[in-house]
Amino acid sequence: MTKPLIGVTTYLDQARWGVWDMRAALLPAPYPRLVQESGGLATMLPPDGPEAAAAVVARLDGLVVAGGADVEPVRYGAEPDPRTGPPARERDSWELALIGAALASGTPLLGICRGMQLLNVALGGTLLQHLDGHVEAVGVIGRHAVKPVPGSRYASLVPELTEVPTYHHQAVDRLGAGLAASAHAEDGTVEAVELAAPAWALGVQWHPEMGEDLRVMRGLVEAAAGRA
Repeated sequence: MTKPLIGVTTYLDQARWGVWDMRAALLPAPYPRLVQESGGLATMLPPDGPEAAAAVVARLDGLVVAGGADVEPVRYGAEPDPRTGPPARERDSWELALIGAALASGTPLLGICRGMQLLNVALGGTLLQHLDGHVEAVGVIGRHAVKPVPGSRYASLVPELTEVPTYHHQAVDRLGAGLAASAHAEDGTVEAVELAAPAWALGVQWHPEMGEDLRVMRGLVEAAAGRA
């Protein structure tokens, strides 16, 4: 059976390697590893003009919107909190266009951390710009428990209370149109969101690529394989 092609969005940052120091499209290696170990083929999607999004998505079987910088608050009608990080406007524009194209075409979509937040914003939702207790230390992945909502797509993939790798200081506030919360942290923070069937669109607040549990990514890959 042909493996489904899963596009993963990238960072766009100044980077150094060897003798070079320049802007680079970056993707932490755990993202493609997770796609590959879950049965998919991974391809990187560096930022492009939003007008190219539909053509890119048309060539994919599934889409992963990766983690990264805070979503610019103007995208959801808010003033920036002093603790909100600097904007990544090229990523915001590109990834919002990719999400729109995936939803319009029925392409299976998984948002991870920032990707979940951007999915919520794309559908008219808002974000909490800062919350405490979800970052263990700067640059250190923490862990906390996530409880699935019974009957949700997420619960069909991961039915039990699970410890997940986490690193975020923002979260979903008002849910976007059509989205339902499908998992929560112990403090009530929304940890997963999804659209109702037949759409396959799921967002998780944690970082599955930093753990060993393949079930969420395998769900995306299987949905993408069925579409392919």
